[in-house]
Amino acid sequence: MEGNEMGLSRRNFLRGAGLAAIGAAAATSLGGCASSDSSADWMPSKWDFETDVLVIGYGGAGLWAAVTAKDEGNSDVLVLEKAPSRGGGNSSINMGEYTWVDDVDGAVKYITGFTKGHTPEEIARAWAEECYNNMDYCDHWGVKTEKKKGTNASGGTSSCEYPWIDGAEAMHVCSFGDATKGGNEGWHTLDQARADLGIEVKFSCHDETLIQNPETKEIVGAYTYIGDDGTQYAIKARKGVIMTIGGFEFNDELKNTYCKCYPMNGFYGWPFNTGDGIKMVQDVGAQLWHMNNVIGSYNAWFKDFEWKYAFTLTPQTNNFVMLDRLGNRWIAESTFLSPHVGWHEFEKFNDEKLCDFERIPTWVILDQNVIDAGPLGATAGGTLNTPGGSTTIGMTLSDIPAECGQYPGWSEDNSAEIQKGWILKADTIDELIKKMAEVDEVPDAEVVKATIEKYNGYCAAGSDPDFQRTETTLAPVSTPPYYAYPLYPGGCSTLGGPKKDVNAQVLDLDDKPIGRLYAAGCFGNMASHTYGISGGNNAENMVWGRIAARSASSNKPWDEK
Repeated sequence: MEGNEMGLSRRNFLRGAGLAAIGAAAATSLGGCASSDSSADWMPSKWDFETDVLVIGYGGAGLWAAVTAKDEGNSDVLVLEKAPSRGGGNSSINMGEYTWVDDVDGAVKYITGFTKGHTPEEIARAWAEECYNNMDYCDHWGVKTEKKKGTNASGGTSSCEYPWIDGAEAMHVCSFGDATKGGNEGWHTLDQARADLGIEVKFSCHDETLIQNPETKEIVGAYTYIGDDGTQYAIKARKGVIMTIGGFEFNDELKNTYCKCYPMNGFYGWPFNTGDGIKMVQDVGAQLWHMNNVIGSYNAWFKDFEWKYAFTLTPQTNNFVMLDRLGNRWIAESTFLSPHVGWHEFEKFNDEKLCDFERIPTWVILDQNVIDAGPLGATAGGTLNTPGGSTTIGMTLSDIPAECGQYPGWSEDNSAEIQKGWILKADTIDELIKKMAEVDEVPDAEVVKATIEKYNGYCAAGSDPDFQRTETTLAPVSTPPYYAYPLYPGGCSTLGGPKKDVNAQVLDLDDKPIGRLYAAGCFGNMASHTYGISGGNNAENMVWGRIAARSASSNKPWDEK
């Protein structure tokens, strides 16, 4: 990058100053060292593994935390991952964009503007100051990076979600390597750096609980199970535990409790994100924040227990309509809702006829022309056509092992998914609605037929007075057989988790730091009220992963005599 030497010099200066400041803060917040007496009744009788810094969760935040703790903090690091054989999480299967800011004060204005006061200014400033270094850190680790004019996710639109908010000009989007390859390329480069540093990752780890000193409330390690043999292992974390355990996209109870609308089944990402960390931190007295916020739009979900995640589908021709549960159109179907905040459109609640969310699910009804035009979903290798161009995204990536939930790729002619019953098929609209009724309550067939007939009339006239769908995208739904699939709100991830301070340290119910416990990534994302930063999830991993690593590494080992 231009000015790289200056940037790295500044980064090294900030690293030294940051570690010194964090060390002082850590000394204050710990309030005394944990007892090293292994005979205490709350202490494990033996430690099966020992490390300086324990990282729980090996997605993007866990990766950045691990390499930073080793590289800058000179700490021994051990990483636990729930998946059986591969890390990466959503960070390796998303669009591969991250945020960089060139004006810290401007970025703070923008963040406090879109979060409407729900994210403290000091958190916004800590994020912005560290985000300023993101491109330099990519250079440091050999991760190819490129500043972009717009976002691939949004089809080349603005580099932030709300460009009219003061400070938006400070926000920029960069990609990890080739933007058409999504996040996978950058993930593998940094993962190799982790391996070169000798940082071990243990896979198939699950059902962790934190080990807390009952007197000082410090976290001194964690219990975990590895595999299915029923053995519980105790892991000593001499300096700290960093939780980078991701969201709760695949935990229906948590989603239905906290999300603003539901069922929010439209998450296409890492199926191991089941919110395990929420109870872990609650058990040690942590405060939660931003639990009602998500990043997403809508995706197709098929209630298939083998493939629990949703699929991003993109019809390659325009012979389709989108109907709510009353059988009415509610959008110009050619409109590409934001992949970050498009889910807001699904919050409409109908008190008069449904006592439920009117647009969940939304039904896409299409004709044979769409099926003939090409694959609706990402084919083998993860290639998906989007308004921003071709990219690789989701659980169809070729390097995801089958045991981690890889879908082998959407069929080129859509036949496999029709055969599975994911895409419903019928010769008439009446027959199609009967099949739809097996999935969800649907309106009277006459309402749907009247809506489609009205829409087809607009196509013939070349004008859509209801929703202003452009003339070039007005294509009738008139060629049988007919098809349908349901859309649900969701997308990349939930954002809620433990509240943290400027050192990434988890806070208790009184806003006091819990000793030696840290969080990063989408496990307590700083974004509140809405999601306003393109590339913000990856930036969250980079920023708070590094801050958490420095904070934990600066602690004196609790077991030193």
